[in-house]
Amino acid sequence: MSDQALLVLEDGTVHRGEPFGAWGRTLGEAVFTTGMTGYQETLTDPSYRRQIVVSTAPHIGNTGWNDEDDESARIQVAGYVVRDPARMPSNWRSRRGLGEELERQGVVGVSGVDTRAITRRLRETGSMRAGLFSGDALGTTAEMLDAVRASPPMAGADLAGEVTTTTPYTVAAEGARRFSVAALDLGIKANTPRMLAARGIETRVLPSTATIDELLDGSPDGVFLSNGPGDPATAEHAVALTAEVLRRGVPLFGICFGNQILGRALGLGTFKLRYGHRGLNIPVVDHTTGTVAITSQNHGFAVAGRPGEHVDSPHGDVHLSHGCPNDGVVEGLTCSDVPAFSVQYHPEAAAGPHDAADLFDRFASLMGGR
Repeated sequence: MSDQALLVLEDGTVHRGEPFGAWGRTLGEAVFTTGMTGYQETLTDPSYRRQIVVSTAPHIGNTGWNDEDDESARIQVAGYVVRDPARMPSNWRSRRGLGEELERQGVVGVSGVDTRAITRRLRETGSMRAGLFSGDALGTTAEMLDAVRASPPMAGADLAGEVTTTTPYTVAAEGARRFSVAALDLGIKANTPRMLAARGIETRVLPSTATIDELLDGSPDGVFLSNGPGDPATAEHAVALTAEVLRRGVPLFGICFGNQILGRALGLGTFKLRYGHRGLNIPVVDHTTGTVAITSQNHGFAVAGRPGEHVDSPHGDVHLSHGCPNDGVVEGLTCSDVPAFSVQYHPEAAAGPHDAADLFDRFASLMGGR
């Protein structure tokens, strides 16, 4: 069996490396992330469903794999591409190596490739379909490229149903309960209910298929729309639920995919970005206060519009309140006439900056003002 592994991009580009993790074949959308740390949280983030993640940081795996930092019950990425994996992890919480965990969970990876060159390619041409091949899955270049080009694109992908919880569950508040929140699980990260719990908020997490009656059962003080994977244009049920929550005047907070869902419920469009925002150091301007936050992000779609502008919606005035100065992408929405707001980035970031953690306090204040 060959000890070679290949990354094959949709445009015909081929990168040769070595197997890392499981051997075999995997297909998905190739994207890059610039974070120098937090690979365990990245790999277990449901928002990365069906994506082959390329890490621009050259050294990956130094802190191994622990049993505390998973953002979901399993590794969610389709595949993983790194340049120089650690030969031996070194961290007091490490329980096993990154490569060992990838193999244990059957996640195909490749190492020993120039990830900066791959990143430049993705920046120039945009995120594209790709495949990782090793072992018995290796074939001719033409065969592997045909497999890549036959795989489904991310545009039009309905993936929230693949990562949502199948049964409701509750995360209790720490200390006295101040508020209760119903969270629609579109791919929620484990740290989100923890951030809410730390503020005395009990969170009831529901499947993405929940009805409005199930979502509002028990008269929660607020509704939360989680992050998640796929094309927001396919999330018609979540958009309809959100529109009904707005109509009933229940305080609402959404992040990432939830920001796009709120946008569509307000009548705004969404579109696919050229190569997305994925990293731990992306600036965001709050056009209400003029302040700048350094944020963690992971999204390939965005809400259409110009940051700072106000638009009319079926639910009143909407301020496109946040934007990314790097490329002018809308990064947050604030409703003037109904109690709802959202951001495109991750205030619950782990690992990542904590500049935006106070958004959970803003949500609590919104619920307290009912």
